[in-house]
Amino acid sequence: MTATGTYTPRPGAAPLSRMIGTQAALETKMLLRNGEQLLLTVVIPTLLLVLFSTVDIVDTGAGEAVDFLAPGILALAVMSTAFTGQAIATGFERRYGVLKRLASSPLPRWGLMTAKTLSVLVTEILQVLLLTVIAFALGWDPHGSPVAVVLLLVLGTAAFSGLGLLMAGTLRAEATLAAANLVFLLLLVGGGVIVPLEKFPAGAQDVLGLLPVSALSDGLRDVLQHGAGTPWGDLAILAVWAVVALAAAGRFFRWE
Repeated sequence: MTATGTYTPRPGAAPLSRMIGTQAALETKMLLRNGEQLLLTVVIPTLLLVLFSTVDIVDTGAGEAVDFLAPGILALAVMSTAFTGQAIATGFERRYGVLKRLASSPLPRWGLMTAKTLSVLVTEILQVLLLTVIAFALGWDPHGSPVAVVLLLVLGTAAFSGLGLLMAGTLRAEATLAAANLVFLLLLVGGGVIVPLEKFPAGAQDVLGLLPVSALSDGLRDVLQHGAGTPWGDLAILAVWAVVALAAAGRFFRWE
């Protein structure tokens, strides 16, 4: 006697939302288990925040140093995860054929990129929570609208994610590793994260102010330090970077 249909196989792909969620969870676990990525995304921003907030190394202007530094470090955390970390990880996945194999699975390519973006967002939420707790412990007194902060972080993530994917999808893995770390260091120094843009020559300020990390850090600083309204200028700069970078990544990304 058999129960017809009880153990009947049902071949086929899982629902798309489940596939994306599962892939996003896997991407997040891989990121959190990677010591080098944790160094880049958590340890370095935390050390910079504590060091420059407690030791008078850089003139951050009037007021507490942490009030100037905390918004810039939040911008640095977004850049380290969405750009540097994602570019390096995706570049080596492409080199080892991981992306090629995933592209042949039932998960569509846009679904894979969506999962990677969700993984980045989850990691950034953990970063922001950790850095915020540390900044409060150092005496940070933020102001402004949380909505404006979220808008800045989301557009900043989109811009840096697009740039990271563009780099990972067009350069060799070794070149991506070198270039992503070099850009990280250059923007750390010249992007208004730790050193105020006012310390640079007037001509350089105009150029540096158009960089995504400068727009993100300045926008966060205007809101959180000075209590300003929605920084539409900085949001516009980030939006342009996001649209151009994501469009270029979609156009030129090579899966093999």
